[in-house]
Amino acid sequence: MLTADEQERYKRHLMLPEIGEEGQERLLKSRVLIIGAGGLGAPAALYLAAAGVGTIGIADGDQVELSNLQRQIIHGYADIGYPKTASAGRRINGINPECRVIEIPLMLNHDTLQGMLGDYDFVLDATDSLAARFMINDNCVLAGVPFCHGGILGFHGQIMTVLPKATACYRCIFEDMPSEEERRACEFGGIFGALPGVAGTLQASETLKYLLGAGELLAGRLLTIDLLKMRFREITVRRNKRCKACGNQQDFS
Repeated sequence: MLTADEQERYKRHLMLPEIGEEGQERLLKSRVLIIGAGGLGAPAALYLAAAGVGTIGIADGDQVELSNLQRQIIHGYADIGYPKTASAGRRINGINPECRVIEIPLMLNHDTLQGMLGDYDFVLDATDSLAARFMINDNCVLAGVPFCHGGILGFHGQIMTVLPKATACYRCIFEDMPSEEERRACEFGGIFGALPGVAGTLQASETLKYLLGAGELLAGRLLTIDLLKMRFREITVRRNKRCKACGNQQDFS
């Protein structure tokens, strides 16, 4: 049962028939892993904590830099030089001290991610590395853990939720790792400051809907964002039977 403080804190949720007390209790028991405490992970973490997600794991091996503050709203000037996970943890608990934060101050690899996926209900891919996106996709598909992919560059973004073995995964669309030149162009390009706020908030929304079992997810659908022209486009994506991650013959090479 919700405490009196919880009933007051989440009363706007409790008014929604799609949530109510049962849904809020479900959120309080949920565990979400956010990989990346940067532009996408920042708004996602704040909204998930505010919404009452009980446990948030946040993984990132970087420290806060001055150039991050243009878009990574979970960090402040006083956090420069500190681990991003520590900075994010303080802000999350500043919003909701009842939220349990698990700080993972390292860059995850295949072994470390595979070892912790069983502890979480849902994963957010909030990374800025193409290699990390493939690694997250492959491991989540292998472990059967649903996740939401987010990507941003310039004024453009994309969001998609993956339900392993039921809907298309990241590799169904982007089959193989691009060239080093293409990867550097994607990972070190400019980013419009407000873009990750839009995309990261949509990732938080997808996460909450999955945990609540409410609404329609972006599963089998890739949502693209163009803030320069203020246009959103939805692309239907289907599972690729030859996909190296979720197809008939797995091959993560």
